[in-house]
Amino acid sequence: MAIETRTLEYADGAVTLRGQLAWDPSAGAPRPGVLVAHTWAGCGPFERGKATELAKLGYVALAVDMYGDGAVGSGPEENARLMTPLLEDRAALQRRMLAALEALKSQGCVDESRTAAIGFCFGGLCVLDLARSGAAFQGAVSFHGLLNPPGNTEGSAIKARVLVLHGWDDPMANPRSVEALASELTRAGADWQVHAYGSTMHAFTNPAANNPDFGTVYDEQADKRSWRAMSDFLDDALAAT
Repeated sequence: MAIETRTLEYADGAVTLRGQLAWDPSAGAPRPGVLVAHTWAGCGPFERGKATELAKLGYVALAVDMYGDGAVGSGPEENARLMTPLLEDRAALQRRMLAALEALKSQGCVDESRTAAIGFCFGGLCVLDLARSGAAFQGAVSFHGLLNPPGNTEGSAIKARVLVLHGWDDPMANPRSVEALASELTRAGADWQVHAYGSTMHAFTNPAANNPDFGTVYDEQADKRSWRAMSDFLDDALAAT
């Protein structure tokens, strides 16, 4: 199996976005498509690697650029500087995710009726906001995502199925926020699931995470369990009808 990748340029208004598309050319077409939304650091090797792993599963995957021009932060201070404008303008965040979804759907190798989005940390919030926007796609998977609501989608129906993969000891999304999300998803009529992993903190899928004081710690078992849960979920959500 030889996975191919290429840069995919798309736009949000005047902002040029540079994601990376990954696919298996031997898998046939059209195939289901999956977005991969990045952490606060930007679209880097971690996200591009996840897109490649999804391509090995038979999907066409697009590692999303949320910041523009492929910007990647060099550390916490720059990461926060890049992320904060989108956290403060959730409508802009949702618009940027919609641009990525449309770019993915426009690829000739993608079955536009079968698309999903996964995201990590900040990217988890991005895919939840894409679902909250009422966008037409089939599945949203948040890995240790931020859960706070955007404030502009209350009363909107969620069309996508939702899977939240969550570390129970995540200091950035405490149990009360998980309960609030569950209530929000129910009000929106969503088909939703939450998988919570005990004794697990934020960033549990990232092998480079090792900062207990900040609340970011890799957990190999939760990493493997969550990827299996995602795989089963995508199999179901993106099954051919």
